[in-house]
Amino acid sequence: MTHTIRENAKLLARVRRIRGQVEAIERALDTEAGCEQVMHLIAGARGAMAGLMAEVVEDHVRTHLVDEEKHPNALNTEAAEQLLEVVRTYLK
Repeated sequence: MTHTIRENAKLLARVRRIRGQVEAIERALDTEAGCEQVMHLIAGARGAMAGLMAEVVEDHVRTHLVDEEKHPNALNTEAAEQLLEVVRTYLK
């Protein structure tokens, strides 16, 4: 999916952090932590997943839709940037 080893390592690191966040939710539920704490943990994990999705969508758009070397007649780069900004805002 990703197009460089460095990007892949970065994404895998994010996924591992998300796994840790989900495990923290599980531990909080197992120990019957307070609702507020559980909700904060869930919100954090949701934000992390949204950030991961935004990064993957951005990589896809930049690589497959507006790469001028591969696709000389690709979408307008400015329009793609505007789309990515909307997606980032939506996913926050």
